[in-house]
Amino acid sequence: MSRQQHGATVCLPEETVTHTCSREKVRQKMNPPVLPCILLVISTVHAFQYTELARYIDSHQEEYVEALRDWVAIESDSSNVLKRPELHRMMEKAAQKLRLMGGTVELVDIGEQELPDGQTLALPKVVTAQFGNDSNKHTVCVYGHLDVQPAKREDGWATDPYNLTDISGNLYGRGASDNKAPVLAWIHAVEAYQALNMELPVNVKFVIEGMEETGSNGLDAMILAQRDTFFSDVDYIVISDCGWLSKRPALTYGTRGNCYFFAEVEGPNRDLHSGVYGGTVIEPMTDLIGILDTLISPSGKILIPGIRDAVAPLSDDEWRMYQDIQFDIEHYKNKIGVSQLMYTNKVDVLAHLWRYPTVTIHGIEGAFSDPGTKTVIPAKVTAKFSIRQVPNMDPAMVKKQVTDYLHSVFAKRKSPNTLKVTMVIGAKPWLADTQHPLYEAGKAAVKRVFDTDPDLIREGGTIPIARTFQDVTGKSIIMMPIGGFDDGLHSQNEKMSRYNYIEGTKLFIAYLNEVSQIKKTSV
Repeated sequence: MSRQQHGATVCLPEETVTHTCSREKVRQKMNPPVLPCILLVISTVHAFQYTELARYIDSHQEEYVEALRDWVAIESDSSNVLKRPELHRMMEKAAQKLRLMGGTVELVDIGEQELPDGQTLALPKVVTAQFGNDSNKHTVCVYGHLDVQPAKREDGWATDPYNLTDISGNLYGRGASDNKAPVLAWIHAVEAYQALNMELPVNVKFVIEGMEETGSNGLDAMILAQRDTFFSDVDYIVISDCGWLSKRPALTYGTRGNCYFFAEVEGPNRDLHSGVYGGTVIEPMTDLIGILDTLISPSGKILIPGIRDAVAPLSDDEWRMYQDIQFDIEHYKNKIGVSQLMYTNKVDVLAHLWRYPTVTIHGIEGAFSDPGTKTVIPAKVTAKFSIRQVPNMDPAMVKKQVTDYLHSVFAKRKSPNTLKVTMVIGAKPWLADTQHPLYEAGKAAVKRVFDTDPDLIREGGTIPIARTFQDVTGKSIIMMPIGGFDDGLHSQNEKMSRYNYIEGTKLFIAYLNEVSQIKKTSV
């Protein structure tokens, strides 16, 4: 009998054929063929030893918590140039960990960052690593980042943000969930296979950056430069930089994009005393507030003409999918501390959170905002607002629509002040096919580890790297979160639950096996 694996035929001794083939044996003796073997197509010679791998993970969880503690202790804040040495140390520490595991590791120089004062500062190197190069196997590339948002104890943290603290099974620390624990979980998944002398079911590559929280400076160019080298043999890309929607595990298949605008109104040649000049000049702040008020209605309707014309309609299948998602509106309201939302039913809330555009006004630069009073007329004020993008919106078209609209509104005011509108970010949305084998593998892995089917969700936020990977490499992408719905990303008291960290590591172990079962012809 023969077994065929990855296109190769292996003939086994004829004695291994069971008695059910006895008639065939008699026929073969009468008419002996040149090669008496039966071709059986199977996915793998060795059964997946999930139980043994899961036991290994459980027995090493304290070691994994200590590894996270070491990483959280590094203040890898990418927004603070004074912390740049810490960021370099963080990337080197990750590279060294991967080297010790036997990976082919490179610290890729992505250039320098130009600061507002004209000085330049070296960007943290991007860590790339590879485990396995078997051309008969799929190659999975894992993306993650190790920089964090700013954090100080005096900001309202209950614990030291850079000292991982275990309270009732929750691991509190800046970067614990975003994104250090998920990156470590992927590394530990590979390490578990190695420790038990089990062959990795797929080749695994890592791309780990250190500037995600401030716009991934230099990463797009690096991906483009290595499209035909490092990424050439990659089949699938996995991103674990997101979270569940509820207590039920989730797979993420879409994110909104973001168009971020500055609207600057300038008038007098300097700030003026409101008592001396108030009532005689047309104030820039009044003009600015006036045009901002025309962006969105009290009910949430975007008032800019044409903005919603390109939005893909909500399909019946999508509506049914939202109905099945585990989401508690009351809990959602309580968590964010509001008594009322724009919408009252689950489908409307999720749809407007994930797949419809929205306008948010973030702040006004140049306005007086310090404690106390100051009777000033600002000479120049700049509003900062954004419009979240969804399929099939085009940032270039949105830029034109917003700019033309604001100038037309401003012209009606007949103000002598000047208006300047600039789009500083134009990130496209990302959407995947939930029927793709990559997602079927994800569903199977979640089922194995958590004994439940995952929610299929979208993210209201923007993860630009997903669209970059899609556009530059053409590879299929899945987002596989292990972070909890209440982890407090970017907020005080960020945490990763020990349960999610450890079971998430098992999920990644199971997922690598499930991906290995995808037929090579699937794209």
